[in-house]
Amino acid sequence: MMFSRRTWAIAALLAAAVPRLRAAESPASGYSVRDLDWLDAARQRQVPVRLYLPDAAPSKPVPLVVFSHGIGGSRAGYSYLGRYFAASGLASLHLQHVGSDRALWGGNPLALVGRLRDAATDGEAVARVGDLRFALDRLLASDLAGAIDATRIAAAGHSYGANTALLAAGASVPRQGQRVDFRDARVRAAILISAPPFYGDGDPTRILAGVSMPTLHITATEDVIRIPGYFSGAEDRVAVFDAVGSARKWLAVFEGGSHSIFTDRAGTGGPTLNAQVKAATRELSLAFLRGVFDGDETELQRWPQRHAALLARFTARG
Repeated sequence: MMFSRRTWAIAALLAAAVPRLRAAESPASGYSVRDLDWLDAARQRQVPVRLYLPDAAPSKPVPLVVFSHGIGGSRAGYSYLGRYFAASGLASLHLQHVGSDRALWGGNPLALVGRLRDAATDGEAVARVGDLRFALDRLLASDLAGAIDATRIAAAGHSYGANTALLAAGASVPRQGQRVDFRDARVRAAILISAPPFYGDGDPTRILAGVSMPTLHITATEDVIRIPGYFSGAEDRVAVFDAVGSARKWLAVFEGGSHSIFTDRAGTGGPTLNAQVKAATRELSLAFLRGVFDGDETELQRWPQRHAALLARFTARG
C-alpha cells in the first residue's frame, strides 16, 4: 500500500539533542549491555539495537521492553530506563531508527528543517514500526531467545517513539480510504512517554480506540513542543490517554518538567527536578510492568503517594 508524503505531525518532535552514540560499556554489576547491528534484508534497512540484559541466569525467561526513541535519537538514549530495567531483572531492547535518528543533526544546519520533515513522513512512521517488528523477530530467533519470555513483551517509547509503540499496540490510522493497522500480537502492554496525538487524522478516539492492552502514560505540565510551524501543548498527552481504548490504563503528570526531561539529558526542566522525575519514571514503569506481567500491583498502588510532591495529577482506570 502506498502512503502519502504528508507529514505525520506526530513526528515533528524536537526531543532535543541526545547523548553521543557510545560503544557498549561495562556497566555496574547486575546486567550487561550489547550493541547489535542488524540488517533487515527484506527492507534493505539497518536496524541497530542496544540490549540491556540481566547478568544472573534467571530461573525462568525474563520480560522484555522494546524501546523506541524520539526524533533525532539513537539506541544509546534512555539509558536510565534500560539500565534500571535490566538491574531489576527485565531485558530492555533499545532500537535505533535510521531514517529519523541522530544523523538528522549532521550536515548543513540550514537544511535541518527539511531533514526533520523527511523524517516525519508516513513512510518513516511505517518503517519505524517495521523496525520494532523486525527486532522482535530477530531477537526471538537468536541464541538469546531462551532468556526472553515471549509472552511478556511491552512496547515503550518517548515522543515519536511513543507513537511507534502505539502503532505496535493497535493504533489504526486512515489512509487512502482504508484503516491501516500495524499491531504486533506479541506486544502485551505499552509505556507511552510524552505521546502526541496523530495530527491531521481527526478524532483521536477513532485512531486509538483499538489499543486495548494495558497502557501507562507519562507526561508533565510543561511537556510542550514548540517548533516553527508546529505546536503541541501538554494537554495533547492527556488527550491520547483519554482516547486510548485500554480498559486498564494509568496516567502520571509531573508538575513542571519539559518535553525532553524524559531523555538522558540531565539539565532540562532543572537539574534537581530532572533527577527526581527520571527516578520516579523508572520506578513507575517497573511497577506497571510488574502489575501487568506478574499480577502484583502493590508498588503501582503505592507509587502515587510516594511521589505525591512531584505530581500534578495521577489517574488510574480499570
